[in-house]
Parts: sequence; structure tokens; C-alpha cells
Amino acid sequence: MKLRQVSDLSDFSRGHWLRELLCRREELSRVQSSPDGQHLLLLQKSRPPALPRVLAFQRHSIAGADLERSWQPPQPAPVGLLFLQSPAAPGSWVLAVVWEHGRAEVWHFVVAVGWQLLQTLELCQGARARVVSVCSQGASLVWCEERPPLGAHSDMSKCAFRFCVCARALEVGEQGVRLGTLRIVLHNSPEYQVLASPQHVFLVPAAAGFATTSKFLLIWHPEKAEFIITAPSAGFIHSKVLHSSSESDFRKLLLGSVGLLSGFAPLDIHTSTVSNSGGLLLVSTKGSVSMVEQDGTQRHIFDLEGGPLAQGSPVQLKTFGSILACVLAGALYLIDQNSGRLVEKEVLSMKEVHVLESQGEEDSIQLLSQTGIYSFSFSKPEDSSRPEPCLVEMVFEEACRYYQRRSLSSSKLTVEKLKKGGTFQAPVVLAAILQHSLHQKQKPAQGLQDTYAKLLSTVSLELQSYMSLELLKACVVCAPESEVESYCKELVEQEVSRILQSDMDKDNLAYLNSVFASFPKAAWKAIRSCLQLQQNGDGLLVARATPEVWKKVLCQPQLEEVGQNGMVPLFELICASFLRFKPKWLPSFVELTQQYVSSSWSYSSKEGPEGRVPLYKRALGVLARKNKHGEADDEMELELLLCSKRPKAVLQALHLLIRLKQWQRVVEVAEKFSKLSPLLNKEIFITLLAEFAGHRELDPYLDRLWPLCPAELTASDILTTVLQHLPHSQEDPVPFSSEGNQLTVGLLKPLLQRVVQRPSVQDEMYSDALQSTTFPPPTPPREH
Repeated sequence: MKLRQVSDLSDFSRGHWLRELLCRREELSRVQSSPDGQHLLLLQKSRPPALPRVLAFQRHSIAGADLERSWQPPQPAPVGLLFLQSPAAPGSWVLAVVWEHGRAEVWHFVVAVGWQLLQTLELCQGARARVVSVCSQGASLVWCEERPPLGAHSDMSKCAFRFCVCARALEVGEQGVRLGTLRIVLHNSPEYQVLASPQHVFLVPAAAGFATTSKFLLIWHPEKAEFIITAPSAGFIHSKVLHSSSESDFRKLLLGSVGLLSGFAPLDIHTSTVSNSGGLLLVSTKGSVSMVEQDGTQRHIFDLEGGPLAQGSPVQLKTFGSILACVLAGALYLIDQNSGRLVEKEVLSMKEVHVLESQGEEDSIQLLSQTGIYSFSFSKPEDSSRPEPCLVEMVFEEACRYYQRRSLSSSKLTVEKLKKGGTFQAPVVLAAILQHSLHQKQKPAQGLQDTYAKLLSTVSLELQSYMSLELLKACVVCAPESEVESYCKELVEQEVSRILQSDMDKDNLAYLNSVFASFPKAAWKAIRSCLQLQQNGDGLLVARATPEVWKKVLCQPQLEEVGQNGMVPLFELICASFLRFKPKWLPSFVELTQQYVSSSWSYSSKEGPEGRVPLYKRALGVLARKNKHGEADDEMELELLLCSKRPKAVLQALHLLIRLKQWQRVVEVAEKFSKLSPLLNKEIFITLLAEFAGHRELDPYLDRLWPLCPAELTASDILTTVLQHLPHSQEDPVPFSSEGNQLTVGLLKPLLQRVVQRPSVQDEMYSDALQSTTFPPPTPPREH
């Protein structure tokens, strides 16, 4: 990095005064530069005897009248200094100073003349309105204003939603400035900070807002009249198109999401700004820098050093091409936004600096200090001499996390220690392999040690897979919209396959949850491919997945790792995909999974997945989470219960069929599952005998029901069960009832005859003894 002074501030009008103001940094609340870099604007706070004011300084080469606007408290202060493009001439601009009470002054600078006030405008319609945040989006001004309630003692819970977000077109032409009609984007809302990108407006909750409304961001797309509700850290994204002005109420916007949003943690935001790519840059109080894209997704970029950030400690963010410049505590960080790699870090000798807008240069940064303007030149990541620096750094960072999890030491392992320590050779070897195989055009093994060359031949297929994956990601980024879907399908399949070959830890499981939520159809096809699910010639579902893949599917994390953020295990994700795209296959899939479990773990093993919650119950849990429950879901519940072949599940399915009065299926299930065990046979028969005693629905099936009678049941047992389940009548019983729904001895006669004529267990035992070849049996030998 090279430091070069480009100005000592003497080339600015009133340069000595500018230098004095920069020395009194505690009086400055904002420093901005004009789009052409020829003007500096300072917002000075009130410190008696001086008044608060807006000051503009320009270079001597464009001399003219100065701009200085001051105001006397309690007069409202300015809330925004906005540079707006003017269509009068290419590259020209105007300055809009927006005041707290809704007044906007539009200024224009004319060379050799100076600053001229074009027009004064009133943005707000109500006299009591107060602007708290403002930005410019395209040719419009967007702001958040407070509308205080009329009553002095209004309910505070209602007062929290006394803000609204408004927009008005502001056209600057040769004839002057024209203000469009007021448009209320969102009303009855909490306080928001509005930040504009070229196509979207980000609504960031104010720091003093309520905890319930500070758990999510809003992204407004003016052209589509669409709002995106996103809780980035929780992976929640929901979009809603507002078809009429009546739908722009804040409560109506959140109506379908408030239950889910209430379980999320409040956003951790210390600093926020918009990048030149249109994303929202966020810095948390822990020093984590992330990017919220315009579709609501979040991407982590970098973790700043120094621990938690104090509320008053300033953090400046500015993007220059793909480089993010961050100034914190006297240090300048240059970070590659694409890879998250720290390009350079420079400790600044200047106490207070302000990052200025670049003038079309993406390889230098201008910093304003009390001694002048300095330019820092740096090499872009693509020009680095290190082969594949991003990938090599990723290897060491992943190795740090891996060894740190398995280390008993409390000291933190860093990339620098890993490179210099010499204790862990695996990341060093892998980095050397990558440097010689991915970047250079020569033969992969050239220049490597013999041991490294052998390892390269082992991981060559993995390297090829990685390169094809990176190429596919590049195609997704550059592809037209019509081809993105096909690329995404292939990308999701490769990602799901990669995760199933890795350790199923908490991070990978959370990543799979986001993939299934964002690309449900592609994820369904990917999981079918990974498990090799297909129907054979008999129409039965078969899977040819390896045992390692089955173990990943059946992996069930601890309860504390799921639930709070909506993350579910992989087995439940797959079951949900079956229910959505191929519900008829779900029972067969659960049965296939149980077959693998029975062949890999013992029935009562606590280590296997069946040792915690049976698989059929996990699948039933997914079915229960459906929003609507219909007849098809009852049928699916039956199939899942029966496919488990567990006694309790079979009896539960039998009771469900009885409740649905499907008597034909009741008998079929009884005939099929009575053969599994004598105990289950007895439970099924007693259940059906009790039903038989209560009504006459089973009478047509008695010839199929009686053969199911267990051998140990006697006539006395049967009569006792029947008498216990006879329906209670309110009238006195009569010998001959006119109603045909009463139980008669004639209906029981075939069963009783069958039981009485059947030889008892004791008779069979004695008959076996009588038919013995030696009777009586020989005397046992005496013990002497």
C-alpha cells in the first residue's frame, strides 16, 4: 500500500478554516464530498457560542460564492445532505438539504457564480410531521417521518407505530424544481432508517425501536411495489406485492409472518450502509461484517479485530469496486467482498479520518484528515502473485476451525500460527497441492515433492469436482435469467452431494435447510439422485445409497441444536420433499430406511436412530406440520403407521380405521398383521371383539374375524369382553326388540362353538404325553 498526499487543503476556499474545523472533530457530525470531488460539505453540531450550520468548501479553481446555512435552536436541524443528478447537463448535480420539519432546500453550484438556491420545498403535508431519515432513490426522495398522536396521553404501544415511510418524485430541470405528489409507501410503522440502492430501498430498524420490530429488515422495490421481509441471520425471507394503497399498512404487511418472526432474536446492527453493488453492508456489535443482498439473503464477509464495538465508536464503510474499505479505531482494512479475504491492513497515524468518494478509480482510496487529503493505492486481488490466494486462505481458515474444535487449549488458533507453527502439516500439504495444480498451466505434479505428488493423485478427482463446481457458480452469476434455473438445479445437486459426503455438523445442516427452503424442487431432485431412488419392475421403491449416505440421512442432532431457528434434521427435510412432490413414495421410503436401520443397529440400540424417536413418528411429525389436513393426509397417516409394523403403530392405525368406519380395511389389516406375533394377534382380536359387541357394522365380516381368535382365549374370556362392551340402553331391555342392532346369541354361536370344540392347551400337552413311545415315562436316575 502506498500513501500519497494529494492536497494540503490550501487549494480549497477558506482552507485554514476547513483545517480548524477538522481539528475540532467532536463538533462534526457529517463529512461528505460532492460527486465530482470538487466540494466538501460539513455538518457542524451546536457548541456555544457557535450555531449549528452546514458549510461547503470548494477548490479555488471553481471560485464562487460560498454556502453557509446556520440555524438557531430550537429550530429543527437538517437530517440529510443529498446529491441529486440533474438532467440539465451530463454529470451535473444539485444539493438537497432536508430539514427535520420537512422543508427541503435545493442548491445548485454555478462556476464563477457560486452556490444558488433553486427552490425551497415542503415535503410533508402535516405541520406536526418530523423527518427522521431521508435518502434519494433514482429521481425520488424517500423518507421516514414521525406523525405524533393528537392526544398528549396516548397509549405508548400505539405511539410506537406513529411513523410512516413516504416518497415523492423530485425533478430538476432547466425550468426549476418540480415536486411530485406524495406517496405513502408504509404507514403505521415503527421508526426506520432508509438507505437507497439503485433499485431498492432498505428499511433498517432504528436503534431505539421496540424489540419486537427490530428482528427483521424490510426491502422495498418501487418498480414492483414489492416488500421483502427478511431476518437474515435466521434465514427467513418472505416477499409480498402491494396491489393497493390499503395493503401498505405495517400490521397487514406482517400479518402472515408475525408468529414466526416473534421467535427470532433482535438484529445485531452497529453500522449500516449501502455498497456500490446495491447490497446492504452491516457491521454487528461483535465486529462481524456481512452483506444483505437485494433479495434478502445474507452473506458473511469478514470479522474485524478488536472484540465488541462500543455504541459510540464510529465505523466507516465504503466500497471501491470489489474492495471494501473499513476504518475502525485508527486502522484501515481493505477486504475483498467476493472472497472475504483481508487484502491489506494499515494502521493509520492520523487520529481522525473520513473516507471520501472515489473519482472513478477502483484501485485507490482517498482519506480526509486534518492535515489534508491522502490517497492510498493498493493492488487488486486479481493482480496478486500468489496462486489461488482465496482458496489457499480458505484451506487454512477451515483447518483453524477444525483443530480448534478438537483442541483442549483455551488459546485461539490463527492462520498465521498454523502456517508458522509446523505442528499441523495437513493444511500446508493441501495448500502446496492447490498452488501447483489449480493455478499453473503446467502438469499438476511438476515441482511437488514425491509425497505431495502421491497425495495429488489421490485427491485429483476431488479437485476436478471443485473446479467444475466453481465453474458452475460462475455460470450462474453470468447466465441470463432464462438459463439460471437449469444452472441452479445442477448447482444444488452438486452441493447436496457434497454435504452428504461431509460431516453432518450444525453448520452443514443449517446450510441444507436453506438450500431446501430456497430451491425445493431442485433439492428434491438432488436427494433422489444422491439416494438413487427409483421404482423397480414390480413398482416397488428401491434405493442404492451407500451406508455412509444412509448414516447422514438418519443423523439426528441434539435438541438444543434445532428448533429455535426452525432448523430440522435431514430425514425430516427429505420427508417434507416427499410430501410435496411424491407423497405416494413416503411410506415406502420410511420402510426402506427402517430396513437399513434394522440391518445396521440392533432393535433396542440407543446408538441408532430408532433408539430415540422411531422413524415413523418422525415422518408423522412432518405430516402434522402441514397447514391443511385432508382425507389424503388421513390415508398417509395410516400408511406410515402400518409400514412401521410396530405393535403400537398397528393398533393406532386400527383405531384410526375404526374411527373412519372403514370396516373392510379394518378386517384386512387385522388378517395381515395378526400373523406378526401372538401378543399382537390377541390385542387386535380383543379390540375387534369389543367393536363387534357395540354395533353391527362388523357382522358381514364375522366369517373372516372368528378365525383370528387366539388359542389361549376361552369362552369365558370372550363372554366377559362382550359383556363389558355392550352399549348402555336408557330403556328397560325387552326379550324381542324391534331394532335390529342388538347383539344376539346367534351371532356369537359360531365363535363359541369354535372355541369349545378346539382342544385346550392342557389337552394337547397330555395328548403329546399319551402318544409318547414309552408310557409311562422312565423313572429318572436317582442322585446318590
